[in-house]
Parts: sequence; structure tokens; C-alpha cells
Amino acid sequence: MTTYILRRLLLMVPTLLGITLVVFVVMASAPGGISAQSLVEGMNLEPQAKKALEDYYNRMYGLDQPAPVQYLRWLNNVSPAGFELDQATGELGRFSFTKGSDLGTSFRYGRPVMDLVAERLPITLLLNVISIPIIYIIAIAVGVHAATRRGSSFDVSSSVVMLGLWSIPTMLAGVLMIGFFASDQFWPWFPTAGLSRREALDMPFLPHWASLGDVGLLFLLGGLGAVLLVWLSLRGPVRLRVAVLGLLGAIAGYAMADQPAGVAGFGPMHLVLALLVGAVFAGIGWSGFQALRTITLGLLGLLLGLLLAAQLAGGEFVRGFLVDRLWHLVLPVICLSYGGFAFLAKLTRSSVLENLLADYARTARAKGASERDVLWRHVFRNSLLPLITVSATLLPSLLAGSVIVETIFSIDGMGKLAVDAVRTRDRELVLSVTLISGLLTLAGYLLADLCYAIADPRVSYD
Repeated sequence: MTTYILRRLLLMVPTLLGITLVVFVVMASAPGGISAQSLVEGMNLEPQAKKALEDYYNRMYGLDQPAPVQYLRWLNNVSPAGFELDQATGELGRFSFTKGSDLGTSFRYGRPVMDLVAERLPITLLLNVISIPIIYIIAIAVGVHAATRRGSSFDVSSSVVMLGLWSIPTMLAGVLMIGFFASDQFWPWFPTAGLSRREALDMPFLPHWASLGDVGLLFLLGGLGAVLLVWLSLRGPVRLRVAVLGLLGAIAGYAMADQPAGVAGFGPMHLVLALLVGAVFAGIGWSGFQALRTITLGLLGLLLGLLLAAQLAGGEFVRGFLVDRLWHLVLPVICLSYGGFAFLAKLTRSSVLENLLADYARTARAKGASERDVLWRHVFRNSLLPLITVSATLLPSLLAGSVIVETIFSIDGMGKLAVDAVRTRDRELVLSVTLISGLLTLAGYLLADLCYAIADPRVSYD
């Protein structure tokens, strides 16, 4: 295994070189290429100032040299060993094995690329760290439950819903979410852009009330609501569960339909949303998948308790930086997640269903193993192999999806940085983003290969 890992790590070097070379050739072959003249086009400068700026770009980045020399120059900066660069004249100096790696200086921002990446990469990673668990939890829960109840109403309805979600482009979903849930014309529940409000930067990290009694009321009613609905999901009769949750959903739908300006009476929008949300909640209460039902209803009870405590609290509520950040992340995370769990849920269902009908599962049942043991100890582990295969491409695809999401929601992450770099022909930024994306892609494939051996003992790389 160690030899295999070392071989794969060594093969990453020529692969990354090939990826960056292709991107550089495309940029150099585009109309205008990569030159100082193309960078200063459109600037309202005097001829002398424009000439001085072109000379500066040529001296610092070698843009007046042939394309192969430009690429080798960038490669020399990235490599930890190479020729030292004189920042004053832009010329190469002596060769050194300890000069260190440098991603260069951005054309547009005039700052080191490493500093820009250090600022933007944590934001994109935050979106992905939240999205990936959501994708796998929902996909595994829905896929396994649909496979174990093949042909049921849940199987059919979930298949239709997942297919519909997978068919919606991320760009369209983001625009619709902003138009409906971040607009004064409909429901201004969420912010339209950014990761936090300016006022939140001066707030304490955690939310709190000015009064300790209000804090106690918050924990009491929130915990009581969660406990009651969890008990209802575990022990309550099916009819009572469906009726209670359907009523709560109808009330929530009615509240959602209230326009910001205030609409008197009961309009068609109130009726449609009340029926729709009530039916969804009633379906959750009727669902036979206990874990999903319990988690959903527990969170619903907690939310209802917190809302009631907020209405009864007398002190001033301070939202805090954490709640403000989570509030800004809701719509972007949904846009990043829905396509992933829709696809993985269908894949999980197919994989689990195929293994449920396999000979080893039939043999386990014949030996007296319970259906639960057959599913989770035998079938599920063998069903992980297709999910591991997809996980190798999940992180790069989320990074690619964040390009759209960060642009729509004006989030200053790696995706938006990549778009701005391509638009302004920022060679240093484009090649650096390509290098980081390629490195993450290759690391994902290597991690997937290692997970194969963990999930299936028959897989060996020795």
C-alpha cells in the first residue's frame, strides 16, 4: 500500500503540469493572448502612462517574451527549487534549491496570489464542509429507505422528486431563491448577498438575550418542543401524528404566505401554501422511515419552541455573529446541495437494491440473520463502492458549482475569484486556481482508492 501511495503521489506532478499547460495554451491562444497591451486596453490613460504601465507588466511578468518562456517563468515561481527572481528588474538570478514556492502577484489586485487564496479558500471550504454532510445524510437516508420499500408510494414519490431536483440548473435555482425568498415582493427571509452583515462584525459570537430568565425560557421551551415531537414520532399513533403535523404545516404555510406589506383576509396564496406545506408535514409524519422522521420532527419541535420563547421573551435579543453567518449561508448551501443529494439518492437506491437481491444477502437470511443485520452489516457496506467512486469527483464538482453560487450570491470565495481572474485575463490567478483545483481533484481520486480498500477487503494494491 505504501508503494502504491508513493507512486500515485509522484504521478501527480506530471499530471498537474499537463493540466496547467493546457490552461496556459488556451489563454495564450485566445484573441489578444497574454500581453501587457491586452491588460491596459480600455484604460483612459495618457499615452506615456499607458506605455509606462506596459513596460512595468513586461518587466515584472515577462509578458513581452514568447509563450513557452512565460510558462517556464511561471513554473519556476511555483517550483520550490529554481532560479531566483529579481523583483526590481524582473530578471532571473542564480539557481537555488531553497528559494521557496511563490504563486506570483495578481495582475488585477496587485497582491500576492497566495494572500488572495488564503483569504478566499476558507470561504469556499466552509460552503463545501457544510454541503457534503448534508448531501450524504439525505442521499443515504432517502436511497436506503426507497430501496427497502421498492414500489411503495415513498419510493415512487422520492424518485420523482429527486429526478426533478437533479434536472434544475444551479443558476436557475439560485435566481429563483433570491427572487422568492430574498425579495421584498415575496418573502424577504434571507439576505441577497454576502456572508454577514456589517453590524454582525461588531456583535458577540453567540446569540443571547439581555435577561438570564429569557435564556432559561429559551432552553425550556425549545427542549420541551423537541421532546414532545420526538415522542410523537416514536410512540404516537399514526393518525394523531399525521393530524398534528398536518395542522402545524398548514399554519406554517399560512404564515409563509403573508406578504411583507400585510394582506388582510385569506387569499389564494394562503390556501395554496397552507395545503402544500401541510401535505408535506403530514407525509413526514406518515413516513415509515423512523430515523428521518424523528430527526425532522425533533428539529421542528425545537424550532417551534424557540419561536414561542422569542415571542414571550421580554429582553432584547442579540443575534450574534454565528447566527448571522448561518442565516447568510442557508440559500447558498441549498443551491450547492440539492443536485448532489438528488443524484446520490438515486445511485444509493440502485446500489442497495442490487445488493439486496444478491446471493450473499439471500444466504444471510437463510442462516437466520435479521433483515436489519442483512441491510446494515452486509448489503450497505457493499453498496458503498459506487458512492466512494462518486465522492472522488464530488469535491471538485462542488468547487465548480461554487463558481456559479458565489457569483449569484456575491460571495468572495474561490469561485468568484476564478471568474474575475478569467474575465481580466489574470494569468497568475488563473493558473494558481487551476493548480489548486487539479490538486484537490487528484487528492480526491487517491482518497477514493484508499477508501475502496477499507470498504472492501478484497481490494488490494500490493
